[in-house]
Amino acid sequence: MLVVTGCYTITSLNDKYAASKAKFNGSEFTFLMCGAMSVFMAFTLPFQELYFVPVWQSFAAVILVAACKLIEFQTCTMVLTQLSAFELKAWLGITLFVSYFTDVFFGAEFCAVKLIFITAAAVGLVMIARSGGDRKIEYKKIILPLILYLSVKYGYGLIIKAFTPYASSSVQLFSALVIVTLIVLPKAKPIQLFKKNTKGALSVIIARIPNTVGMIIENMVIAISLASYSFIQPLILVSLFIVGLIRRERYSKLNMLGSVICVVGVLGFQVV
Repeated sequence: MLVVTGCYTITSLNDKYAASKAKFNGSEFTFLMCGAMSVFMAFTLPFQELYFVPVWQSFAAVILVAACKLIEFQTCTMVLTQLSAFELKAWLGITLFVSYFTDVFFGAEFCAVKLIFITAAAVGLVMIARSGGDRKIEYKKIILPLILYLSVKYGYGLIIKAFTPYASSSVQLFSALVIVTLIVLPKAKPIQLFKKNTKGALSVIIARIPNTVGMIIENMVIAISLASYSFIQPLILVSLFIVGLIRRERYSKLNMLGSVICVVGVLGFQVV
């Protein structure tokens, strides 16, 4: 979880840059992300467990993962035009409860104390999300993309966990990345894309190296627990908070308190 957190902290900052400064649209951003990760992941495949049972569940898994990634990357740029990477991670706290009860459904033992720590983490995330100060966020413009984004972030973990008996997580992910790259290729117009903003495109591509590592290890976390997978996002938020302190960014008291409560919730859930 800590390795994934470190990798995704880097990519979260780059994602905000791609959406707000480099001005890549959804198709361009998706093409750069999936295309680069497909190439980087291809080099790791010989060192991973690979299997694909030729049944309908395996094909469904690849299609569903591809759909999740396509929607995630397309909606990410829309949402980040209004939210910071910090605020977006706070909204992902909604998936904590759903993921925990999904784990219970898959056979994990219910623990009331764990639920209390999940609640604490969620409260902390809400406090962080409400600490934006006077900056006005036009949620009307992003409410649908935000709902879709949250849904597919949870859905990705659920699909990987449910269909792993039929196809390894690496096969599901790699196949999905290739499919999504091919789908957005016509709209992305790679040649024009690189001519328009070569520096920005290269920045996004380089950031996919830790992104790829994070996604591979993230699948390992999903195999253990969907709740632990969901807690990665609050950990990234805390990491972004620390980065902000290092940069000497100013935070409100509500933000500081929310971050502390969130950390307590995350750590408590893992320790109990």
